[in-house]
Amino acid sequence: MLGAASLAELRAPAAPAESADGLAGYGLGLQLVTEDGRTYLGHGGSMPGFVAGLWCDPREGTAATVLANATSGPAIGAVARGLLADLREREPAFPSPWRPAADVDRELLPLTGSWFWGAADFVLRLNPAGGVALHAGRSGGRGSGFRRVAADEWLGLDGYFAGETLRVRRTADGRVSHLDLGTFVFTREPYEPGAPVPGGSDPAGWTS
Repeated sequence: MLGAASLAELRAPAAPAESADGLAGYGLGLQLVTEDGRTYLGHGGSMPGFVAGLWCDPREGTAATVLANATSGPAIGAVARGLLADLREREPAFPSPWRPAADVDRELLPLTGSWFWGAADFVLRLNPAGGVALHAGRSGGRGSGFRRVAADEWLGLDGYFAGETLRVRRTADGRVSHLDLGTFVFTREPYEPGAPVPGGSDPAGWTS
């Protein structure tokens, strides 16, 4: 497997010198073409009665191969690059996995993410000041920011829950069970079976 430095050398324009508009050139054995501000790399080839092309979009990490029974005529490279453009438009790449900032308090990460008050969705995030914030989701609930006052206790600073205490409730083995916010019980799933939801919940789970 080639290293990153060798791959970069293969893609660097070498002959002829890179043109002002960047339309074409060669790296070390690879053809380079720039279209719509994006550089593709690959190569075409042919024999009597057969043409082929392999082109890559290094920014997306994708490639397309086109084969045809012909001696000349089909713009194989353009077809392959068109396929890559279609793929980019219709099948966007997955976003990079989220990673917490280096200075974040790792002990607070298990609190982040989705929470539900009944069927109303919320998201709990860490804020730059070292506190947490509860944001309403699509259900249009009300949220607030909080500052830490004890190991598992937070005080509401603004919004609907200003002055209320957010308590993190844990299981016997220390895992986060639910959030208690001024008697509002937040669970990881809507009406989560087994959670201390006021009024109880159907053992079969919540359904819309």
